[in-house]
Amino acid sequence: MGANTGGKSPLILCNLGKVASARLIPSESYVGLTFITFSNSYKMASRRIGIVERLAARSLQTFGSQQHGAKLPNFAACAWPGLQQKRSLNVHEHVSFTVLQKNNIPVPGFGVAANEEEARDIAKSLDSTDVVVKAQVLAGGRGKGYFKGGLKGGVKLVFSADEASDVARQMIGDMLVTKQTGEKGIPCNKVLVCERKFPRREFYLAIMLERSFGGPVIIASAQGGINIEEVAAEDPAAIFKFPVDIQEGITDEIAQNIAHKLGLENRLEETVSVVKNLYNAFISNDASMIEINPYAEDTYGKMYALDAKMRFDDNAEFRQQEIFSQRDNTQEDAKEVEAAKYNLNYIALDGSIGCLVNGAGLAMATMDIIKLHGGSPANFLDVGGGATAEQVKEAFKIITADPQVHAIMVNIFGGIMRCDVIAQGVIAAAEELSLKIPIVVRLQGTNVEDAKALIALSNLRILACDNLDDAAKMAVKLSQIVTMAKSANIDVNFEIPV
Repeated sequence: MGANTGGKSPLILCNLGKVASARLIPSESYVGLTFITFSNSYKMASRRIGIVERLAARSLQTFGSQQHGAKLPNFAACAWPGLQQKRSLNVHEHVSFTVLQKNNIPVPGFGVAANEEEARDIAKSLDSTDVVVKAQVLAGGRGKGYFKGGLKGGVKLVFSADEASDVARQMIGDMLVTKQTGEKGIPCNKVLVCERKFPRREFYLAIMLERSFGGPVIIASAQGGINIEEVAAEDPAAIFKFPVDIQEGITDEIAQNIAHKLGLENRLEETVSVVKNLYNAFISNDASMIEINPYAEDTYGKMYALDAKMRFDDNAEFRQQEIFSQRDNTQEDAKEVEAAKYNLNYIALDGSIGCLVNGAGLAMATMDIIKLHGGSPANFLDVGGGATAEQVKEAFKIITADPQVHAIMVNIFGGIMRCDVIAQGVIAAAEELSLKIPIVVRLQGTNVEDAKALIALSNLRILACDNLDDAAKMAVKLSQIVTMAKSANIDVNFEIPV
């Protein structure tokens, strides 16, 4: 920036005028103070972006292998690969085993341990000297992962209670890194200790809600025990789908057809019973997915569900309190957990511009236009149509908890939501949190003039813009300034002229 700081961090004064471009004035340095001004003559030359037309024109595509065919708009899956709708509760494997067991679906003997002593006791109680210890984390690829403490693999075979205890000691309290967690890893707080079975045949059996079928669909394959997505890619004919009429429920005909497709005609009655029990577990527990992989026949000819994953509908929490009480918040982003307490839809991303928007569609469009102008969103945050000033304030707390956020963009279209309520929340947050980062606010709709008046009278560092394109450009510019300043260890102070 051209200033001789003498080893101290200079202060940048940013004069937030009425337009959106900024330029650094070189060689104007005064005792370590570098001035950045905003040109009053800057004219917008860029064309307006047809956000609605672009979003409407994009086709639907398959969203994520874990959804097995669930569909979302292309922009959600492609433009923002880190953004996923979270409509359901994921639970640990031991919770899934418990649900299966209660619904008369056979599982190996098992127990869950929170420390090494419990792991030893469970291993001693099992009717087997061959035991499996599995890290309980909500991430795939455990077997090929590694713990930061040095242990290789989150699924270990052991042959004694002492060995089970030793493995549990190394797993519990450590961070497991898998292909799904990234380098940060995910904490392992408990382990599943269960009997080891030796399968001779493995099958895949799942039931989930599928939009294209308008209800539940049972998915089955004789090629179990491996990644079902690989089967779908290499041999799609090996996967069978059986839609179930939600009004009629599972029928003997459907269950028998599944048994035949799996090649289990010699175990017809048993398979029909398991399929019906699986469906009943799905319906009675308000599940959105139950996946058994593998459902296996062991060397003694007995059938077991050797691994299971389940998701449950968040809207059914009031009905499924026992299951939801086992939610493990340590496996989720702390900011997302906090947002859920205030009924805010928040998903963390890795950019530098915090976003606060009402409505998921407008939020996606806001993220798109920020990206278009060279910025990067730090989050998806939808306050909904009926947010209060208190919720807006809490939203700001969550956004600013991310140290990578260097500017905040608020984009509100006031229909049901009143703009003055948003303004009150923004002002309260700026005052309480003593925010030093710039806030760009674009408000349109109900009580917008009242909102602008509140912002103007607040004398806070809040820049109001009427145009979405202008607001996005301003947010991107300010974010870039703060990022550049912080990289040079320079403090930044923003002032708005009266």
